[in-house]
Amino acid sequence: MSSKHTSWDTEGNWKASGDWGSVATGGRKLYVDHWQARLDRLRAKYHVPGATLAVLADGHIHELASGVLHRGTGVEAAPGSVFQLGSLAKAYTATLIMQLVDEGLLDLDTTVISVLPEFATADEAATRTITIRQLLSHTSGLTCDFTYDSGRGDDCLELYVAAARNVGLDCPPGTGVSYSSLGYNVLGRIIEVLTGQTWDEALKSRLLTPLGLTGTMTLPEEALAFRTAMGHLGEPGEEPVPAPAWDLMPRSAGPYGRVLASAADVARLARMHLDGGLAPDGTRLLSTRSVAAMRRREVDVPDKWTVSADGWGLGWTLYDWDGTPGFGHDGASIGQYGFLRVVPESGVALVLLTNGGGARQMYEDLFAELLESLARVRMPEPFAPPAEPPAVAIAPLVGTYEREGVRITVTDVDGTAHLVYEFVGGMKDFSEPLVMDLVPVGEKVFAGPGSGAYSAAWMPVVFATLADGTGCVYIGMRAAPKTS
Repeated sequence: MSSKHTSWDTEGNWKASGDWGSVATGGRKLYVDHWQARLDRLRAKYHVPGATLAVLADGHIHELASGVLHRGTGVEAAPGSVFQLGSLAKAYTATLIMQLVDEGLLDLDTTVISVLPEFATADEAATRTITIRQLLSHTSGLTCDFTYDSGRGDDCLELYVAAARNVGLDCPPGTGVSYSSLGYNVLGRIIEVLTGQTWDEALKSRLLTPLGLTGTMTLPEEALAFRTAMGHLGEPGEEPVPAPAWDLMPRSAGPYGRVLASAADVARLARMHLDGGLAPDGTRLLSTRSVAAMRRREVDVPDKWTVSADGWGLGWTLYDWDGTPGFGHDGASIGQYGFLRVVPESGVALVLLTNGGGARQMYEDLFAELLESLARVRMPEPFAPPAEPPAVAIAPLVGTYEREGVRITVTDVDGTAHLVYEFVGGMKDFSEPLVMDLVPVGEKVFAGPGSGAYSAAWMPVVFATLADGTGCVYIGMRAAPKTS
């Protein structure tokens, strides 16, 4: 399988391709051929069908590709290939919101209903208090997994927000962090109301076009002009096969999960943030104040392992690598997984887009090596229980925990924490229950066996207490309060 790499300069012009050796990066060299070979080896090791890697270093973006976009057709991955970004879309939506803040059209501490009077939740008191800041930082209490297909029309977000009026909260607003895709769709609708454009149009006119992101889009028909990745599914450690459908996300998923892009285009978005909000031609797209606010810590996270996060800013996931701060985001769709990590002190950004297999293991190995080489940053070890797990008290954790559509039951079985994770209510047929024994990592941190390409070998299960004193458990960064 052939592999390819391409480089662009700071103005976005094609610089070189083919067999080129090393590029200076602030006193350190990016040995492109070495990293191309490493990308190829790790992709094969972890059964990832295809991948693209973009490296921003010393103002230059280098894009590498390996493998195939579709195992059924054999079409090769190449620089510029387009992947589904999943939740990486949230960073784009957050950037648009901060542009509106810069323009004086929005205040971060404004309540949502003052901008969007039709907004409502199942809790009337909560509806009156949820703010824009809370939506951006995942502290609104709005749930994550409300998937609703409101059609392909330009009113899809308006209809989605209306359909979510009776959806229950994960937790009371401001009492804790709980990852929320629904909250980002509300932000998308706010963008529409304040700009008079659809979210897709606002994204293109206010961000994609000024940045020259010609390889970024929101709709499937737009991707037909590009080499586009197909997701692949399968058991861990085996060669995955093409997913039964290319895309299961409705148009209404746009603000939280429906952006398609090349790895280099994602790196260009990161470069704008590193450059203080400036486009390559000097056009200001975001104020330096908003750039800083987005990566300022709004909340610590009890679950520091699912996406390697130490905290959340306004849209960005925040990292603390032994005192070196960073920001970024992860994303997943059907069989496609993306990772973005940015180190402001070094001006380095890494983007890895994949289409199945052991994507997370590949990310962990590759980014650990690249960050140490280019930014002198050491990533934490992958999440796993110690060889000799500590003895912890199970009794205080036993009980039932619930959030919208999910019930989690923890029992003590001969001194071992036993967990059943099941979908209920409107999501009861979404998937079979997950049943697992938990291995202690700490007093309130446990490891359960992971499944799928994104969760790796071990899945963190974290018990915590919300600000109102209610116990809860975090799985997948979602908070489920204890109900009995």
